[in-house]
Amino acid sequence: MAKQDQDKLDKIVADARRASEARDQGYREQALKMYPHICGRCGREFSGKNLVELTVHHRDHNHDNNPPDGSNWELLCLYCHDNEHQRQLEAQQSSAGGNSGATATHNPFADLKSMLEKDK
Repeated sequence: MAKQDQDKLDKIVADARRASEARDQGYREQALKMYPHICGRCGREFSGKNLVELTVHHRDHNHDNNPPDGSNWELLCLYCHDNEHQRQLEAQQSSAGGNSGATATHNPFADLKSMLEKDK
């Protein structure tokens, strides 16, 4: 990759990260002012230094949907937030047919009858 292309790519990535961080800080600060500093799932309380472990979860999973009344947000600790997103992924996979369309090709019992007959 040419130096100019790499510089352009670095600038695009840096701009995207700055925009994402600015957006996150905006709704996070609003949510922290609106809601008690308690995880909505496990009930753990946060204050001081551990407040950074409290995250804003978008109920509809759309990070651009940030109504001023906070109706799309809930405060979750890092662990519960990760768990919520994992549950969402699993739900999407199950509705798409289980394991993303991959089917098992190995049948461990395919030749079982002949194996049992050999032992007799």
